[in-house]
Amino acid sequence: MFKPTWTAERLELLKIGFEAGLSCRQIAADIGVSRNAVIGKMSRLNLSRAEGVSSGYSERQRGPRIPRARRVSQRQILMALPLPAAEEPPPCSEHCCSLLELSEETCRWPISNLGAAGSWFCGGRTVERLPYCAGHARLAYHSSRPRPTFRG
Repeated sequence: MFKPTWTAERLELLKIGFEAGLSCRQIAADIGVSRNAVIGKMSRLNLSRAEGVSSGYSERQRGPRIPRARRVSQRQILMALPLPAAEEPPPCSEHCCSLLELSEETCRWPISNLGAAGSWFCGGRTVERLPYCAGHARLAYHSSRPRPTFRG
């Protein structure tokens, strides 16, 4: 048989807990329902805390605000990379390394078939905040510049 969640007794306990200033979690523990059930029922009953009553968060001591580091997008990083010179050798011509030799500072561009015995990676020095060297970063991340259209 179906037993309703919100009985008259539970509603009375909800209102008493609300008037006593208990948190929703405390009221839920006393009644035997979930915190979300208490929040939903309080909303449906239009029970809300007064403006002057604190929820406990604003009373917490907060330290001085520390500004976050400026975020740089991948596009900004790529635009700052120098364009390759015509005589520039292809990337990974010197520094090939195995999977076990990869680190945060080595380019992770696969040179041979991944999963095959003897897989190799570029191993060149990475661009800051990117997993690839400058040459492979240009290949991996394309700019959003419009491509030329050919009319024939």
